Amino acid sequence: MSSGKYMRVACAIIERNGLVLAAQRSAAMSMPLKWEFPGGKIKPDESPEKCLCRELAEELDVKIAIEQPLAPTTHEYPAATVTLYPFVCSIVAGEIKLNEHAAITWLSPSALFALDWAEADLPVLAAYCRQLEK
Repeated sequence: MSSGKYMRVACAIIERNGLVLAAQRSAAMSMPLKWEFPGGKIKPDESPEKCLCRELAEELDVKIAIEQPLAPTTHEYPAATVTLYPFVCSIVAGEIKLNEHAAITWLSPSALFALDWAEADLPVLAAYCRQLEK
């Protein structure tokens, strides 16, 4: 395990009209300008689902419906170990506003691989695309 801290993070694979939302981290964040599925750190007294709803309201000004959980994945960065709890979601209210991210894009699942992703998100993307093929 990495010698740094351990974080549990919920992330959203937001679908709309056959496309999936990817969010670009701002230049001020760790892993600047890498792409990720939006979400955030799970508080000790919080479920991953509750965390995701809170984080997306804070980061993107939207209300989501969680449709399906995917298997959690763990990635070890040099400074921290992150376990991602991904959920397939849709936006049910609000217009996306970028409160933290530099940019967003809507792409087909296969086109998502062209982006420069945060390493922890890559296995989530791969598992999501495998599931779509079923």
